[in-house]
Amino acid sequence: MTDPMTVIDPAHGREQESLWTRRLVLYLRVVAGLSLLKGLYHWAGIAGIGDAPGAGFEANPLPWQAATVFFAVIDLVAAVGLWLAAAWGGVVWLTSAISMAGVELLFPQIFGGRWWVVPIELALIVGYIGFTLITARERPE
Repeated sequence: MTDPMTVIDPAHGREQESLWTRRLVLYLRVVAGLSLLKGLYHWAGIAGIGDAPGAGFEANPLPWQAATVFFAVIDLVAAVGLWLAAAWGGVVWLTSAISMAGVELLFPQIFGGRWWVVPIELALIVGYIGFTLITARERPE
C-alpha cells in the first residue's frame, strides 16, 4: 500500500480554516439570514399577507410591483449563495444591497423613502469587504 496512486490522504476540513475565515463564514451566514428575511418580507407583499382586502399586490403601482418581485427573488437567491459561502452569493448579495440602497435613495416613491435602510445596507457591505480583506491577507500564498 505504498504505491502513491493507491494511498488516499485524509481530507482536510474545518480544522485548517483560519480564525478569520471562520468569522467570515459566520458573517456570511448572518447576512444570509437577514437576506432570507428580506426576501420573505417581499414575498409576503406579493402574497398580500397582512394587507387589507382590496389592497393587495395588484392594487399597488407598477414600479412597486416590479421592485418587490425583483427583491423577492434576488434576496432569496443571495441568501442561498451566502449560506454556502459561494463567490456568486456575495456578488448576488452585493447587487441586491446596492440596488436596495439605490431604490431607497433615488426612488423614494417606490417603497416610501425608508432612509434608515441605506446606512444598514452600507454597513453590511463595509463589514463584508472588511472581513474579506482580512481573510485574504491571512491566507498563505
